[in-house]
Amino acid sequence: MFSNPHYRSLPAISSLLDAIAAPAVLLSPDYEICAANEAYRHTFGGNDSMVGRHCYEVSHGYKVPCDQAGETCPLRQCFESGQRQRILHIHNTARGREHVDVEISPIRDEQGEIRFFVEIMNPVQHGDCPFEQQMVGYSPAYTQMLELLSRASASDISVLLLGESGTGKELAAQYLHGHSPRRNSPFVTVECSGLTESLFESELFGHEKGAFTGATHRKPGLVEAARGGTLFLDEIGDIPLPMQVKLLRLIESGSYRPVGSITPRQADFRLICATHRQLGDMVAAGTFRQDLYYRISPFPVLLPSLRERPEDIIPLATHLLQQLSQHRVLQLSEEACDWLILQDFPGNIRELRNRIERAILLCDGSQIEPEHLRLDLHQFSQHQSINSSHPAAVINHNALPDIMPLDQLENTYLTRLASAHPGDNARLAQQLGISERTLYRKLKQAREEKSRKTDK
Repeated sequence: MFSNPHYRSLPAISSLLDAIAAPAVLLSPDYEICAANEAYRHTFGGNDSMVGRHCYEVSHGYKVPCDQAGETCPLRQCFESGQRQRILHIHNTARGREHVDVEISPIRDEQGEIRFFVEIMNPVQHGDCPFEQQMVGYSPAYTQMLELLSRASASDISVLLLGESGTGKELAAQYLHGHSPRRNSPFVTVECSGLTESLFESELFGHEKGAFTGATHRKPGLVEAARGGTLFLDEIGDIPLPMQVKLLRLIESGSYRPVGSITPRQADFRLICATHRQLGDMVAAGTFRQDLYYRISPFPVLLPSLRERPEDIIPLATHLLQQLSQHRVLQLSEEACDWLILQDFPGNIRELRNRIERAILLCDGSQIEPEHLRLDLHQFSQHQSINSSHPAAVINHNALPDIMPLDQLENTYLTRLASAHPGDNARLAQQLGISERTLYRKLKQAREEKSRKTDK
């Protein structure tokens, strides 16, 4: 190998890898691992030698490069552009499947030709992240959202989190804070919804003793409490117009005055806002200031609904089950997985959590069944009782009609496969001989077809 003049500098380059704390490898244009540092060997293969194997084989378990498996390949992009590339990928690590921030740079010879690539990988979830704050998902929509959060987290840019209610905007805000340089300082949440104008100002800026009737002592505001850390304004679309002016002044000048004070104070926080409202429409209607809108939205991130990430439903449900039933060992039955993956979940993750929490209380055994998850308020109004032992309440999800249309057969088969292999769509797609994107599209079509039949 080293007799080739193109590889003469390989030992010198390889020795530099161990100076990199994160997992790092030296790759050839043919995706071959030429050298790996200790962090990479520990993360992806223990004591096994990685040299000579292909990066896509080690990281993904693929037999072909990522771009041939329906994903974006950073090495291919780097080779074609000649520039450093960065992308979020799902890798198989010693801890399981993880989102990894991949950064790859070209190395050129004396003639300027690209001969090698240095690839550095950083897991986006910190190992010390509390279990209840961990974000879960593997779908393309979730991965795209997580990549945006990962890119924004290291800076102080203001982020606007958008999406339907229950999509996990506060969890995303905590992720941004936990991966930022301010992570060791406070994370302060301001619930903007329902606050009156006077109460909002007092909560945000604080007040001095005697500022109004009942102000018997000085009270620090949430801006002061967030000093050095992150201020999260939840449901910012609900802030009254008069207070929007004062919030704008705070953002623009970095200073504020507590109620009853004449002395301005300097603020020091990173701003994250969230809303389920369409702020653009509110600006057009005159209910939200345009200048404030532009100040809070230099980096908007849309959180996908569960309808847009159906393959994440079972991994999310399993995660919630582990979180909420810490003193019991429970699991979702195959029938429960089948039922969950076909639901619309208008309340998104919050609704899924509610169903899991109720199912834990209703389940007396070790397995969550569909009848434990179906409980809805409308059932009480219709005087419907739940009796899991009644024959009519038991649904045989494994029974198929003697004859059914082929497209319906494929939909049923793929749905059951996905529920039986939660969070492992890459390997499932590989075994089926299709790309992960194709599998995602087919699962989405199956779910939409089921929804259309239910509507009829």
